[in-house]
Amino acid sequence: MLLPPSVLDFVPAGHLAHFVRDLVMESLDLTAILDEYDELRGYPPYHPAMMTAVLLYTYSQGIYSSRRIAKACEERVDYMAITGMQKPDFRTISDFRKRHLEALSGLFVQVLRLCREAGMVKLGHVALDGTKVRANASKHKAMSYGRMKAVERQLEQDVRSWFDKARHADEQEDAQYGAHRRGDELPKWVANKQRRLEKIRQAKAALEAEAKEAAGESEDDDPPRRGPGRPRTRPHGTPADGKQHNFTDPESRIMKTPDGFQQCYNAQAAVDALRQIIVSQDVTDCATDRNQMVPMLNRLEALSGRRPNELSADSDYCTEAALEELERRQIRGYVATGKQTHGTAAPTANRPTTPATRRHDMKLRLHRAGYRTRYRLRKQTVEPVFGQIKQGRGFRQFLLRGLAKVRGEWALVCTAHNLVKLAAATA
Repeated sequence: MLLPPSVLDFVPAGHLAHFVRDLVMESLDLTAILDEYDELRGYPPYHPAMMTAVLLYTYSQGIYSSRRIAKACEERVDYMAITGMQKPDFRTISDFRKRHLEALSGLFVQVLRLCREAGMVKLGHVALDGTKVRANASKHKAMSYGRMKAVERQLEQDVRSWFDKARHADEQEDAQYGAHRRGDELPKWVANKQRRLEKIRQAKAALEAEAKEAAGESEDDDPPRRGPGRPRTRPHGTPADGKQHNFTDPESRIMKTPDGFQQCYNAQAAVDALRQIIVSQDVTDCATDRNQMVPMLNRLEALSGRRPNELSADSDYCTEAALEELERRQIRGYVATGKQTHGTAAPTANRPTTPATRRHDMKLRLHRAGYRTRYRLRKQTVEPVFGQIKQGRGFRQFLLRGLAKVRGEWALVCTAHNLVKLAAATA
């Protein structure tokens, strides 16, 4: 090799790394990111466009940790084809992602528009579903409201007894050593217990405020219970003893997963059936999908500019309000009214319906079509997308904490998914 080779020569011409780099440099509008750097005395040591390309590419490769990304920039030639052999450290990568998370999540709209221009989005049939993604928090760092009350009382007694002992010790030392001698400092373990007590009280206040808000009343209101029924076991607007609060990520929730109950968020995705392009996405802290159809439809229309012709969803989305909204928007719905048992054609079993309701009409629609029902497109549309994201690219847990940051991270994951599909279609 008489001449020094280019790093681009070590990566095949049709590689995804070339596609992502050229797309970011030529087709995406990075104004929201570039405008953050307005200092006249210098420029960032690493160009924001290069950092953006690295993040989009690494999410498509199933690498999410900033330390693993920095290691890949040093060792892998496909990353070098994007960075030009620059080697940003993990802290630079992490800070860039956190600083521009909102702008990076906005790239989902631009990539979706490119997919639409490439003819990959028709909105003929859209499948909607949610999946539980673990939060960056342990369920063992959560405490129930009832446990908080018991621990708070115990800690109050402990702290009170420690202060009494400390005061008694001070009096003895004053009598022995004199009033102006040292020896009156509290031990560190008292301060630690005090901080723990303060944290538990803050968590209790947060749960009580949430219960008040759910009850739709102010803190001073406590109306008497009216009408027949069982007597109330706790004051109106007071959280149940089983209500939990996580100290690591308070906005995450305990949700049921195939691996048992975990601290999670509920990630939503609406997928176009033509090429499995994600056309709408969101993250919620609600464990069920019951009230998620209308918000997802609103986001889909805002992003795409029009409504889909058909929409399929599983039984968790089947409510009278959701079916009424589909009818109002003139969207042909295929929403399961029950679980699909083995050997049955339509997902209508195990859940009786009331005649003259929209749910009953939906049950009849799915039952009449049998194995030909358009509902069959749901499993082959949205379920593979979750499999590609969670199994293929290994995204099973969020790195960031808090609902706002988690939403930005999920948008970045969905953007990378659409980029992979776009690259495959244009190859």
